Amino acid sequence: MTKAKSVLLSIALGLSMAAHAQPPAQPPPPRVVSPEVAADGKVTFRIRAAEARAVALTSGGDLPQIPFQQTLPLSKGADGVWSLTVGPVAPGAYRYAFVVDGVTTVDPAQPRTSESNDNTWSLFHLPGAKFMDTLDVPHGAVAEVRYFSAELGKWRRMHVYTPPDYGLAQKRYPVLYLLHGAFDSDDSWSTVGRAADILDNLIAEGKAAPMIVAMPAGHQGPFNAGGGAGAMNLEGFVREFDRDIRPYVEKHYTTRTGPKSTAIAGLSMGGAQTLEIAVRHLKDFGYVGVFSSGVLGGDGAGAVDAWGTQHAAQLDDKSARASLAVLWLATGKDDFLLPTTNATVAMLEKHGLHPIFHGSGGGHVWSNWRDYLHEFAPQLFK
Repeated sequence: MTKAKSVLLSIALGLSMAAHAQPPAQPPPPRVVSPEVAADGKVTFRIRAAEARAVALTSGGDLPQIPFQQTLPLSKGADGVWSLTVGPVAPGAYRYAFVVDGVTTVDPAQPRTSESNDNTWSLFHLPGAKFMDTLDVPHGAVAEVRYFSAELGKWRRMHVYTPPDYGLAQKRYPVLYLLHGAFDSDDSWSTVGRAADILDNLIAEGKAAPMIVAMPAGHQGPFNAGGGAGAMNLEGFVREFDRDIRPYVEKHYTTRTGPKSTAIAGLSMGGAQTLEIAVRHLKDFGYVGVFSSGVLGGDGAGAVDAWGTQHAAQLDDKSARASLAVLWLATGKDDFLLPTTNATVAMLEKHGLHPIFHGSGGGHVWSNWRDYLHEFAPQLFK
């Protein structure tokens, strides 16, 4: 090869390599921190979405700054990161999500989540309320349990809490069946509800008996918020509870049985389910809790009284209710179901029962339901 050809070949190779050379690697953008809690309790939410036209924050009613089914807009920074600061926010657990150009999404910077009946939320916990914080005490465990529902002909899921000493000694434990609300799932009490930490702390303080807590799925299909009691399928859940849920728990866990060792409680829809189950089996439950609820599915006190008439045989059976040690209802002063709770309390009193009503501040929110569990659990299994 001549010297001229060699030079031309070198030039050609150089041009080819230059054409295929990769541009210098760009450093990754700075990590987005979200949510970020400031010393004054204000919380900043952020998401990187440089191409988005609009971003908003929703919280399912958990954050008092964002009413239920409403949103607050975020502002876009020059770096493509959208942000919003709210608060101060009180200690507690909060669900939230972003709405990016009309599409709801979890926070990619926050790994913690909480499932609802038809979606998943991002979740953060703001410490400062000792009764539900994770403290230096013995801790129980929450298991995600699969069982086959003969009633529905399909596999179902529940969450089950076992106390710190479960399995370490040959002993049997009382059971609390803890039911969720209409916009929640069997995952809710153990995530946004912080049930495990609440019980761990109460047990460590000697204020509550070590117990098993079964948290089943209350929905048996899609939920229609405007469908009333039919959408909740109260009858279907009662059948599944009797046929599948309770037998599974009693078979697979070292439980004590009988009314002195069996409790049931629920919030909102779960409170209505609690009444349906407990009243039909008054001999089986010694402790009944109804949070932000009552007899649902009707319009006003007349519907509640009609329900009482329908179940009069059970309600008026003094021998059946003799073992009922605690009948506890709690609702906030701003809760839209307070009239229903009041009507339910009055109906139960008409039938000779002795319900205890606990009035609180606030509305139909998890900040109340965590408090109610904390107040209800120490009353059990005395």
